[in-house]
Formats: sequence, structure tokens, C-alpha cells
Amino acid sequence: MRRIHVGNALSAFGLGFTVPYLYVYVAQVRGLGATTAGFVLAVFAVAALIVLPFAGRAIVRRGPLAVLLVALVTAALGALSLGLSGSAATVLLSAAALGAGQAVMQPALATMIVDCSTAETRSRAFATQFFLQNLGLGVGGLIGGHLVDTSRVSSFTLLFAIEAAMFLLLAVVMTTVRMPHSPRIDDSPARSAQGGWKQLLGNRAMVQLMVLGFVLFFACYGQFEAGLSAYGVEAAGISTSALGTALAANTAVIVVAQFAVLRFVERRRRSRVIAAVGLIWAVAWIAAGYAGLGHASQAMATAAFVSTYALFGLGEAMLSPTVAPLVADLAPAGMAGQYNSAFALVKQLALAVGPAVGGPMGASLHAPYIVTFLLFSVGISVLALRLGRRLTESQDHPWLTRNRVVARGGATAEPVPAEA
Repeated sequence: MRRIHVGNALSAFGLGFTVPYLYVYVAQVRGLGATTAGFVLAVFAVAALIVLPFAGRAIVRRGPLAVLLVALVTAALGALSLGLSGSAATVLLSAAALGAGQAVMQPALATMIVDCSTAETRSRAFATQFFLQNLGLGVGGLIGGHLVDTSRVSSFTLLFAIEAAMFLLLAVVMTTVRMPHSPRIDDSPARSAQGGWKQLLGNRAMVQLMVLGFVLFFACYGQFEAGLSAYGVEAAGISTSALGTALAANTAVIVVAQFAVLRFVERRRRSRVIAAVGLIWAVAWIAAGYAGLGHASQAMATAAFVSTYALFGLGEAMLSPTVAPLVADLAPAGMAGQYNSAFALVKQLALAVGPAVGGPMGASLHAPYIVTFLLFSVGISVLALRLGRRLTESQDHPWLTRNRVVARGGATAEPVPAEA
């Protein structure tokens, strides 16, 4: 588990080096224009949507470690070639390889965490993963910002080479991991990929969780770098430095609050924790509305806008030990890879649609933008409470179930997957 967490931190550190500077690199440094840069960002999402449906089945059949190593090598080659590419075609192909590799890493690492944890330790394991990911992204972005120079292509080549080196280093670390035995589904005609998806879609609780996950990522993560930032600049008059402060506040709250909220969260029903996050994010959107529509002073508007990002961070810290373990507990034995990949696919779809919808609204339709996503946040609470009705006691409130077993003098057991 320690090696897996080191791997998460390394991959996030490498991504933090390049993700904030992709647009500048393609559009300005390589001189390929804003249109090509936009296509590059779109390719990341498209590549993820193409490979994730197959990644889940590969993880189930071959194991998460083998799939992770292939994804890491693919991402390393994509990152290195992206730093050396000078034409639109090679940039787009490199971005596709990097995006596909990154997308597959997520469910593979998540499945490794599931395989190396128990019901008692899973929430803390995923909380640690989220903490290290944000820390790695923040540190990587900070260091990368001091290395790049828009007047020198070589500085960006160095940046992508460092990212590739991080992926290869992670591959080396992962080869030393000895995974515990976990159930695998044999490659047989009776258990085809189509059958795996049919079984997953027959699990109504999982389907409801995927719908809820789409709304979560669409209404929060999908707005960070597009709709909400455009709204802040256009409606609230937020400066670029204040926007950077808001993003830093989001990361700081996650890093500081993650383990502070963990003990509180893991003792509560998961459905109610997610519902509480919806209400917290509703307050965040109200703060954003005050910043842009409340005719406050510039200082008050900036403070309210920074508070919006901080409140989003608090909600994220509550979700990290809640949603991912719930996906694992809903998966039947040997199907964790399929379920993690399906949820990652929903996440990528939301991250692709979110900026496309929120960007134009945030820039021009200020009041409708705030009202729309305020309603989405309330919808999160409603969907979470409805999901709670379909979960078993061990899935929704594992801490209470464990303590009942211990009180009776028995051994703890893994939760029973939901029936289709």
C-alpha cells in the first residue's frame, strides 16, 4: 500500500508539471494556434472515453498491475513525444497517447488499493490517495511554473521529459509490488466484456451511483478551470492572481482538512455524507453569486470567490473516503476493475461536458450560471439520499456494521455486494 501511495504521488507530481501549461505550450510556444491547443485538450477527454470501456475488462482479466505498467509506458512515451513535437499531427497523436495512459492509471491504481485494503482500512486508503494526489499536483505545478520559459522551447521539452521520467519511475516502483491474491474472471465466451457491462448495468445501486458521480464531477470539477474561472473574471472582476489564490485555497483546504474530516466521515452513513457535500457546495455557489452579482466591494467579492473554492475543497475532502470505497463495496468479487473503470468513464464524460456547458454560461450568462449549478448541488443531496435507500447497511454505514460484529465477538467481513 505504501508503494501504491508513492506511485499516486509520483504520477500526480508529473501531471502537475505539465497540465497547467499545455495550452500555452501548444498555442504560443509551438505556434500552432488556439484551435490546435483546444483540440489537444479535447483529445485528452476523447482518448479517455475510448480506452476506459476496455480498461476495466483488461484489469479484471490480467490484473491491475499489468494494466498499470502498460498505461505508464504509454503515458511516458506520449509525454516525451509531446515535448519533442513540432507539428499539429504529432502533437495530437502524442496527446492521445498521454491521455489514454493517464485515464487507465486511475482505475488500475484504484483497483490495487481495493486489493490491498480491507473494509476497515479502505476509506483511509482512498483519503490518503486523494491527499497525495493534490499535494503532488500542487508541488508539481509550483515547480513547473518556475522552470518554464515561453521564449525557450527547450524549457518545455525538459518539463515533459521530467513528466515521462516520473511515469517510468512509477513503473519501476510498481514492479516491486507483490499484489495479494484476488479473484479473477477467466477469459471465456460465457463471461464476455458485453456480459460484464450487462451485469454492471443490472446493478441498480451502481447505476444510481454513476448518475450521482456524473452530477458531482459535472457540477464541481468540470467548472474549476472553465465556467467558474470565466465567471470570476467576467462577473466578479477577479484578477488572475486572485484566481490563483482561489485555486491554492482549494488545494490547501484539501491538504489540511483531509484527515481532520476522515474520522467524522467514516462514522457516518455514506449517502448522508454525500448529501451534506451537496449542501456545502450549494453554499459555495451562493458565495460565488454574491461575489459576482451582489455588488460588493472588490475585496469582498474576492474573499467570497476564494471562499467558493475553499468550500469546494472541503466537499472534495469528504468525498474522497466515501465515493471510491462505495464503488469497491458495490462490486462483486473479481469485478472491482470493471466497476472502477466504469466510474472513471463517467468522471471523464462529466469533465468533458462540464467545461463545454459551463464555460460559455460562466462568461456571459452570469445569473443563470449560478442558479443552474446551485440547483445541481441541491440535486446531489437528493440523489444521494435516494441512493441510500438502495444500499445495504454494510455498504452505507460500514463503521456501524463492523462495530456490531466486534460487539458480538465475531470477525469483520467484507460487505456483501448489492444484488442486481
